[in-house]
Amino acid sequence: MEARIKSAMNPDLITAIQHLHKVIAAGGVDQRLLSLVHLRASQINGCSPCVHASIASAKKAGETEERLHNAVAWRETPFFTDAERAALALTEAATRIQDGAPGVTDEIWDAAVDHFTESQSGAIVLEIAMTNFFNRINRTVREQAGKTW
Repeated sequence: MEARIKSAMNPDLITAIQHLHKVIAAGGVDQRLLSLVHLRASQINGCSPCVHASIASAKKAGETEERLHNAVAWRETPFFTDAERAALALTEAATRIQDGAPGVTDEIWDAAVDHFTESQSGAIVLEIAMTNFFNRINRTVREQAGKTW
């Protein structure tokens, strides 16, 4: 499968994305957790370049192969903390917003904010939104894993 266009990114968009990444980084969330959030949303959306990028980023931040291989089945494994589970549940609920899906329920939101400060929660929500943004661009233009990231 070939990419449909060489790049959907223009310089102004890249600058805006860099600013958003700075906001996420300033939120004080461990990079490994942000990488897991990025990975899980990208798995749900079937975005191979973002799955590829999140695994590379997670490994660079010190994440283990065991946890990366089990992120897709995080509920059934002992490898994640309660805080990570809350962030992953938030990620799934915010990503799966198709017709009829409940989205982020009060229960999911409350579980997440029990573990994170307001600044951290904001960073996680922005990471989820940015991931879904990139997933949709990549899926639309058929970006290939390993070609860009």
